Parts: sequence; C-alpha cells; structure tokens
Amino acid sequence: MSCCILIYTAAARGLPRRCCTRQGVVSIRLDKYLKVSRLIKRRTVANEACDGERVSVNGRPAKASYEVKVGDVIEVRFGQRTLRVEVLSLSEHASKADAPAMYRERL
Repeated sequence: MSCCILIYTAAARGLPRRCCTRQGVVSIRLDKYLKVSRLIKRRTVANEACDGERVSVNGRPAKASYEVKVGDVIEVRFGQRTLRVEVLSLSEHASKADAPAMYRERL
C-alpha cells in the first residue's frame, strides 16, 4: 500500500494525516515535532511561534502544518538567541530521556 493511499484512508476515517511506513514515521507536523522533541514546551506555544515567523525550516519561514522530515534544519528564535537543530529522527511520542536524541544542535 502506498503512502498516498494510507493518507487518503486515514483522512476518510477522520484520523490525522500522517505519512507512515512499517519502519516508522516519515513526516510529522512541525508544531508537534517541536513539542515532542521538547524544543518548545507546549504545542500551542509552538503554533504561536510559527505564526509569528520565529521558526524556519531549511532557511524558509514555516507554518505549524509543515511536514518535518529527517535531515531538515530547524531554526527557532527566542528573543536574541537562535537555536539551530538538525532533525535526526521522528516519533509521535518520546520520553524526556529520548527527546534529545531526536535532533542535533548546529552552530
């Protein structure tokens, strides 16, 4: 079954649109990734940061609905500080101990 069919089937059932394979999650919404990886504490705060253009992916401002993939570079601006991370893995849920393994800080 292809990813497109999985997405269509999930949408028809009223489930969230996610592209998944048997190996795991291929993409996830940006706001959910920021929350699960614990870069931002709450998903609503992540939404507000995206709406305020304080989050960019691969050098372009991104909306909260952007589908993050492994290898993307995310920049989050917190006042004067800018945090740049590279996405290493995706997960729907992660414990506090597993969250830092989802990304690598870049200079």
